Amino acid sequence: MSERDDPVTIGRRVQQLRGERGLTQKQLAEPAYTPAYISTLEAGRVRPSDEALKHIADRLGIAYDELVTGRSPRLATELRLQLTGAQRTLATGATEAAAEAFAAVLGEAAAEGLVEERVAALLGLGECGLDTGDLDAARRYFEQAEEALGTAPLPTRVPALRGRAVAHYLAGELRYAVYLLESTLDELNRGGLHDPDALLLLYASVIGPYMDLGAHARAAQAAELALALAPQAGDPALVARMHRSVARTLLAEGRIAEADASLAKAAELYRGLQIRTELAHCHWMRGYVCAQNGELDRAEAELREARAMLSAKRAALYTSQVVVELADVLHRRGKSDEAAALLHEVLSDLSPERGALHSAAAHRLLGIIAEDARDTEAAEEHYVRALSLLERAGAAGDLADLCRMLGDLLRRTGRVEAALDAYRTGLGHRTAPGTTTLGPAPAQPPL
Repeated sequence: MSERDDPVTIGRRVQQLRGERGLTQKQLAEPAYTPAYISTLEAGRVRPSDEALKHIADRLGIAYDELVTGRSPRLATELRLQLTGAQRTLATGATEAAAEAFAAVLGEAAAEGLVEERVAALLGLGECGLDTGDLDAARRYFEQAEEALGTAPLPTRVPALRGRAVAHYLAGELRYAVYLLESTLDELNRGGLHDPDALLLLYASVIGPYMDLGAHARAAQAAELALALAPQAGDPALVARMHRSVARTLLAEGRIAEADASLAKAAELYRGLQIRTELAHCHWMRGYVCAQNGELDRAEAELREARAMLSAKRAALYTSQVVVELADVLHRRGKSDEAAALLHEVLSDLSPERGALHSAAAHRLLGIIAEDARDTEAAEEHYVRALSLLERAGAAGDLADLCRMLGDLLRRTGRVEAALDAYRTGLGHRTAPGTTTLGPAPAQPPL
């Protein structure tokens, strides 16, 4: 909510509205105040109390907020209606159209000084950037949302913090992403701010960075905490659409408070659709754990579930990441042709700036498949591409392992010196200080 206008502006507004309604100062003042008080107020020489303004708004037949800000409460409700429409559009995968809708709300909300609506539009634009892979723009939008929220309670700021962390993660800045997410989790839990939605977003979002840093135990624990916090929901999109339709009808009838209530329910459900994306990461994590335990059939089922949940939202970048993990399981189950086809398909959606780590994982797996087929030339090409991507992202653990694989391949083909260079490079990354450890784990919620 923005602050009320200054006393001079409010005084002029009261005088204008009183004149439009043909009321005298006495009629406006009675029975609680005097005509002299109204005269002083209209001259801007007194800062009226909330009680006085509520009395005057009631006598003028307008809402309190409209009197103190000069804005009709209908405007904010109409913007919230547009926001839920944009959220629905984003949920169906039409990201460009959603971005246009969010941008339109952002412009109007900023012009009118509506902070809550402006923040919601910025968060929406940030999510659009994550979906399309425009990570620099996404990060800027999330940072602007944080700035607009200022000193708001931490749970309110979590979506912006989480969005910024995910943008850094997808850009390959793993440790900074973990720092943002863990420090926020720690502050929430140590401060007793156990907001389930905020905690769910953070725990689900930290899984990916943990995995890529090799912190598998923390990733598994975060996945279980997220699933424990997850609400039970059917198809929130259908219910949200109903609430939005009801709100449109109520708004047309002038029942603004009731329309606002319906829009709040719709917005909550659309947020639930975003949470479904986060829960897909939990299924992915379970698939990974099953794969590590040799339960490949269950791993395949979990990863296919994650892929389906993400595809339903058409989150292309996240879907590509899960497909790489699924391809690994398929390869281990003897379905190498299907795995290779999936990997070639997703590589077109990935790049060094957009999913570098999973692009590297795709090339690594294609190299393994090529080695199995005795195509050493193709295998070496894929390993070298993966090496370049991992060096750029600074994923030390994966780099060391890949250098070993490349060295083994070069040694088998008789290039001993080149193999030694690859091994030395791997040892350098394995022993680099500070690359394999994280700080203390964040405090946990009292589940």
